[in-house]
Amino acid sequence: MRWDEMRESSNVDDERGNSSGGGGLIGGGLRLGVGGIVIAVVVGLLMGKSPMQILGFVMQLAGQHQAQAPARSQPAATDNDRSKQFVAHILGDTEDTWQKIFQQSGKQYQPPRLVLFRNGVNSGCGFTSAAVGPFYCPADAKVYLDLSFFDELHRRFGAPGEFAAAYVVAHEVGHHVQNVLGISAKVSKAERQQSKAGANALSVKMELQADCFAGVWGHYAQQRGLLDPNSLDEALKAANSIGDDTLQRNAGRQVTPDAFTHGTSEQRMHWFRVGFEQGQVQACNTFGAAE
Repeated sequence: MRWDEMRESSNVDDERGNSSGGGGLIGGGLRLGVGGIVIAVVVGLLMGKSPMQILGFVMQLAGQHQAQAPARSQPAATDNDRSKQFVAHILGDTEDTWQKIFQQSGKQYQPPRLVLFRNGVNSGCGFTSAAVGPFYCPADAKVYLDLSFFDELHRRFGAPGEFAAAYVVAHEVGHHVQNVLGISAKVSKAERQQSKAGANALSVKMELQADCFAGVWGHYAQQRGLLDPNSLDEALKAANSIGDDTLQRNAGRQVTPDAFTHGTSEQRMHWFRVGFEQGQVQACNTFGAAE
């Protein structure tokens, strides 16, 4: 993947030096990694609660420990480290792609800012631990990313490759596109009028649409000759590894569709491929799909 040929965005805020070393420490110094997501699924199923409820409780505890834990030394964040450069170039290319797409329909695209952090971060959506992985906060229109997630994606989830990491960034930018288009607000309103199962179903459709929007960006990157022949396979492998059913199986639990929040591995791969192959926003109507 020739990411160094992409335009570098200036909308990256490096807050790694400000992130609390104690923010991700729970009960006696146990640091939650991305594997905390899997643990939340298991605990939620055993207790009959939503995994997101469990994660919310974990993040609340993390916020309390942030104030109590002593400061821990962190490696100095540099302005020229490779991972930060990679993210800035990917973000810049998503900006160029979505600006062009919006202009074609007579609209103006306002890009998000991307915040790099370590362990935990305070956003417009409250304190969040790195255990939940990369996320987008519609309240402040920012993408939040702990770069250690890329290592977790490779080691824990078996999804290496630069395009797999780029897919993660593009997926979160996809949530920003939903926010700008007003989709997020409509879905949020609809969720409040649904049962728990109905709200989960809408959440899944939101996530799958963000996967499809990530694929749309990949479509244009491929057209510009910036991708390697194996790039699509890297992204599909990443999408497969973080499907809800795969996470539940890997946790040794029975697959429980009512607890899904992001969609099955097959669904995530399907919708990314739809966006990648068609390159059209209209093709990403997950809300109108039969399944």
